[in-house]
Amino acid sequence: MSQPRYSLPAIALHWAQAAVILWLLWLGWTMTDLPKGAERSAAYGLHKSLGLAMLLVVVVRLAWRRRQPPPPTTATGWEAKLAHATHHALYAFLFLAPLAGYLASSFTPYALKFFGVEIPKAGWPDESLNAFFKQLHQIAVWGGGGLIFLHVAGAFKHAIKRDGTLQRMLPGKAFKN
Repeated sequence: MSQPRYSLPAIALHWAQAAVILWLLWLGWTMTDLPKGAERSAAYGLHKSLGLAMLLVVVVRLAWRRRQPPPPTTATGWEAKLAHATHHALYAFLFLAPLAGYLASSFTPYALKFFGVEIPKAGWPDESLNAFFKQLHQIAVWGGGGLIFLHVAGAFKHAIKRDGTLQRMLPGKAFKN
């Protein structure tokens, strides 16, 4: 029996954001080891721009989800509760990590640019606030990494069980919007 699927926009937003989040994690991990100079500045600029874009995308995803609720879960009992909690925590991570990154950047003396265009900052040069939001960003990212692992592990579990849950979020089938 076919299970209700996520809508095409929900699927597209999910997979696009997943790809960019993985890119951000890789970029964030590697950019700190680059020697000071143009390459490092470019990596930081790209990381900040992609992070701000992800902040906008999560707002769009939450608005879409509010207008188009996801199909009911197929899980029951503790698995349903874990899936529900993990999804809520993932959305919190997707919002908190880029917001903390933006705020950390807001408390530096450097201009903040979104793909080369300077944007307003929420703060002023302040080393202690920069350090606080930078640490919050790092904590959110490490926690988010754990949540992503849990989310992917759940997807693999459903793939192994072949219970149809994974297919609800995969592109390529007929969509009912």
